[in-house]
Amino acid sequence: MFVGDDWAEDHHDIELMDPSGRRLAKARLPEGVAGMGRLHAMVGDQLGEAGDEDVEVLVGIETDRGPWVAALIAAGYTVLAVNPLQAARFRDRLGVSGAKSDAGDAHVLADMVRTHSHQLRPVAGDSPEAEAVKVVARTHKTLIWERTRHTQRLRHALRDYFPAALVAFDDLDAVDSLELLAKAPTPARAARLTIAQISGALRRARRKDVRDKAAAVQAALRAEQLSQPEIVADGYAASVQALLAVLTVLNTQVKALQGQVETHFGRHPAAEIYRSQPGLGPVLGARVLAEFGDDPHRYASAKARKNYAGTSPITRASGKKKVALARFVHNDRLIDALMSQSFAALKTSPGARAYYDRQRARGCGHNPALRQLANRLVGILHGCLKTGTLYNETTAWSHHINSITA
Repeated sequence: MFVGDDWAEDHHDIELMDPSGRRLAKARLPEGVAGMGRLHAMVGDQLGEAGDEDVEVLVGIETDRGPWVAALIAAGYTVLAVNPLQAARFRDRLGVSGAKSDAGDAHVLADMVRTHSHQLRPVAGDSPEAEAVKVVARTHKTLIWERTRHTQRLRHALRDYFPAALVAFDDLDAVDSLELLAKAPTPARAARLTIAQISGALRRARRKDVRDKAAAVQAALRAEQLSQPEIVADGYAASVQALLAVLTVLNTQVKALQGQVETHFGRHPAAEIYRSQPGLGPVLGARVLAEFGDDPHRYASAKARKNYAGTSPITRASGKKKVALARFVHNDRLIDALMSQSFAALKTSPGARAYYDRQRARGCGHNPALRQLANRLVGILHGCLKTGTLYNETTAWSHHINSITA
C-alpha cells in the first residue's frame, strides 16, 4: 500500500493508493496523536479488507524529521523522504495547468512512491544521540548566522549616521564594541568618551595593548566626519541600541549553546573518529556528524556519501560536449562545514596541503580546489567510519603524495 502525506503546520492531507494506482481512501488529519490514530485506522481498514497483514506500507512525505515521522517509523511503515523540488517536478508530469492543492499534493506523493520508490531514499535510521547532536548543532549555527545578519544591519545603520564607529571598531559584534556603542550610540556622545571608559571596556573584553588601542579608538571617535541632524541621529541611535541588545543576547546564547554542542558530540560513539580528522574540532565535527547522521546503512559507498555532501562534481554531456560542474543543489549546512574543514586542514595536514597545492597548480581557483579537497576528506571520513579506525596521515595521503613526488 502507498500513502501520500502532504503536511502543513497543523494538519496532514492523506491519500491511500493500491499498486494499480486506484485511490483507496483520503482524509485531512490533525497533527498529533489523534491524527496518527486515525491514520492507523485508515490503513488498518484497508488491510482488513484485503485480508493480508503482511502488506508493506510505503509513506511519501516532504520531510525527514519531527515527531510525526518518528511515529510513522515506529509503527513499522517505510517512510520515504521526498525532496519538495522532486515532488514539484513530478506534479508537472501529471498536469500542465499549474493547479495545486494539498489534497492534490498527497495524490502526487502517493503515486510517486508507487512508481519510483526504488529511486527514493528512506528516512535514515539515525540514533537518538545523533539526533540530539543535530538539534543543538543546527541551532548553534543558526544563531551564528543570525548574529552575522544583525551585525550587517548594525554596520549599515552606522554607515548612514556614524561612520567614525566603523573606523574605531573593527569587530562590531565584539563585547567591547557592543558595550561602548551602547554607552555612546551617537557621534556627539561617543566623542565625549574618556580614555578610562574606553580602557575599562577593553579590559573587560580581555584585549591586549589596552593603552594604545584606547587612544586609537578615542581618536577615531573624535575625528571629523559627515553627520546627520541631531534628531535624525537620535532616531538612528534608538534603532542601533535595539540591534545592540539583540547582538548581546546572541553572543551569550551562542557561547552557551557551544557548550551543549560539545557535550552532546562528546557522548556520541563516533566522536573520536570525527575529532581525529584534519580540520575537525568538537564544534565543526558535530556539524558534520549532525548532517551526515550515523545510520551505518545510509551510504553504500564513499561515492554515495560524497554525492550527498555535494562535494563531488556532476557531469553534463550532450553530443560532443562534456563538462564537469559543481553541485549547486546540496545541504547548505553540510557543505559549509566541509568547506570550513578543508580550509582548516591546510594548516594541520601536510597531505591535505599537498593535495590542495596540486589542484592550484592545475589551474583551479581557491574555492574549486577547496571543494576538491573537501571531496577527498569526505572519502577519508567514510573509510574511517566504515572500518572504525582513527585518521592516519600516512594512510590517507600515501597514494596522492607518491603521485605528486613522482
